Amino acid sequence: MQHTGFEQRLASVAAAVEARLQAVLADAPRPGETERPGRLTAAMRHAVLAGGKRLRPFLVVETARLFGAGEEIDALGAAAALECVHCYSLVHDDLPSMDDDDLRRGQPTVHKAFDEATAILAGDALLTLAFDLMADDAVHPDPGVRLALVRDLARAAGLGGMVGGQMLDLAAEGRFAGGAPLALDADAVKRLQALKTGALIRFACEAGARLAGAGADDRARMVRYGEILGLAFQLADDLLDVIGDAATVGKATAKDAAAGKGTLVSLMGVDAARGTLQSLVTEAGMLLEPYGPAAEVLTATAAFVATRRR
Repeated sequence: MQHTGFEQRLASVAAAVEARLQAVLADAPRPGETERPGRLTAAMRHAVLAGGKRLRPFLVVETARLFGAGEEIDALGAAAALECVHCYSLVHDDLPSMDDDDLRRGQPTVHKAFDEATAILAGDALLTLAFDLMADDAVHPDPGVRLALVRDLARAAGLGGMVGGQMLDLAAEGRFAGGAPLALDADAVKRLQALKTGALIRFACEAGARLAGAGADDRARMVRYGEILGLAFQLADDLLDVIGDAATVGKATAKDAAAGKGTLVSLMGVDAARGTLQSLVTEAGMLLEPYGPAAEVLTATAAFVATRRR
């Protein structure tokens, strides 16, 4: 697939997701809600509508398309739900008690633009809104499918997924009881990243296949594709932390080294990390070969993740 064609598809889905998020974060309460405090709604919009690649929702939409999701399926609704979880995690990761970041996507982080308490509540509200959206009847006519999506999202986002990964990341930095940073080997770093970054990406790929009614073998293939993509995404992110600049990346760089945190890049070096990224792109392409030209977008996605500059 031509690079410009992929970028147009990515931008198109991002715009559709943005419009959906704008709609669900309107000031007017949804059915069953009593009132929406204006400051909280504004903080949520600041967190969610500040741009971004929308990679995770893109993967939901594109995997659903690959397996022929019909018009009765609202993949965009499921995608928006996942993006709410991702954005909540960024709001909380940026807090002073976590990564203490002032900049996100080139804009002040939520706790800087508003205040710390509002940022915490905005993250809480985005997380709960995500499950509201995923459980909506419009997402899929089969309540069993919606229930499976809600369950899988909870597991990808929670104790044994993204939140658990953040806990391991803090421990690796020596953040508890005044401890020193832990010397993690490559396998330990991969396990940490499979939770913190990989779990939601893996969920995105399987969720689209589940929405479209793909069989167990196809879903397993998409899970593996998501695992590869998650590792590639984090490896590229770690490279940007080393060789990128804040103006281009849209957030602070060189933070891993300052925190004494081990990454795959620090363990293997920049050149080897780039080689590993290329190997991951090749493996992703091999996984998608059985689907032929229909999988061109997902093949291009792997290359995009590995070569991104922000």
